[in-house]
Amino acid sequence: MRDGTTGEPTMLPSYPATPGATTKEPFLAVLRELAQAYHAFSAYSAAHVRQLGLTPAQFDVIATLGNTQGMPLSQLAQQTLITKGTLTGIIDRLEEKGLVRREVPTGDRRSFLAVLTPAGETLFAQVFPAHIAYLKRVFAEGDEGELEQVRRTLRELRGRFQD
Repeated sequence: MRDGTTGEPTMLPSYPATPGATTKEPFLAVLRELAQAYHAFSAYSAAHVRQLGLTPAQFDVIATLGNTQGMPLSQLAQQTLITKGTLTGIIDRLEEKGLVRREVPTGDRRSFLAVLTPAGETLFAQVFPAHIAYLKRVFAEGDEGELEQVRRTLRELRGRFQD
């Protein structure tokens, strides 16, 4: 591993490891389930989004911009978890389809807002409720208490990684 500024090798933090014990760590089963759950959700969601005529990233952008007055690309990237470079290409394609337009905000000509066009608003009004209904079929199997427990557990886990 190299330092990003000097190119010098960096030392990875040292953590004590017990040879042979690492494959038996109980948390590995949790990580496996978490990754498999994410992949299953992603595939399930993406299949429906593609039936709606969008890529998952395009849907994410339209869903995030829906019911807003638009937002700066940096905020959109943060909310969708799409990198700015990738997001620029997605905005370009949505703009070509007439679903998004770029607006230069008053007082800041260095950036722009991504805003849904009337056609984009119409599409959002059609696809967002349809996709929520599609996902709800899976989540309807659990009661509100179970869903809240899963949400709290996932939030706690995320917090452990962010500390």
